[in-house]
Amino acid sequence: NRNLAEAEAMLKQALEQAPADAYILDSYGWAKFMRGQYEEAVRILEQAIEIKPQDPTINEHLGDAYWKAGRTREARFQWNRALLFEPEAQRIPIIQHKLEHGLDRLAAEGKAPKTP
Repeated sequence: NRNLAEAEAMLKQALEQAPADAYILDSYGWAKFMRGQYEEAVRILEQAIEIKPQDPTINEHLGDAYWKAGRTREARFQWNRALLFEPEAQRIPIIQHKLEHGLDRLAAEGKAPKTP
């Protein structure tokens, strides 16, 4: 949560060098998410998911962005996809919690999403 503007600028520069890199797109989209630019985050993360549709982290991030953009049904769809693609073990209960309660309850419990 620190130096987000600087990180975003660096990621944008990296995308100029590798515009089809799903992981750079994911990081750039996540930076937008962390800065509260949810619609922009959705647009960027959708590009990443087109390139790496079976990546659990990208699916989870897109789900988070959908939720914050008010697209809760699509968010739950993406979180389910994230579980299908075998995320790291420590992410599974977090994703399951999101499926049951969404992001709003996580934030209220002080468990806002963190970059995996």
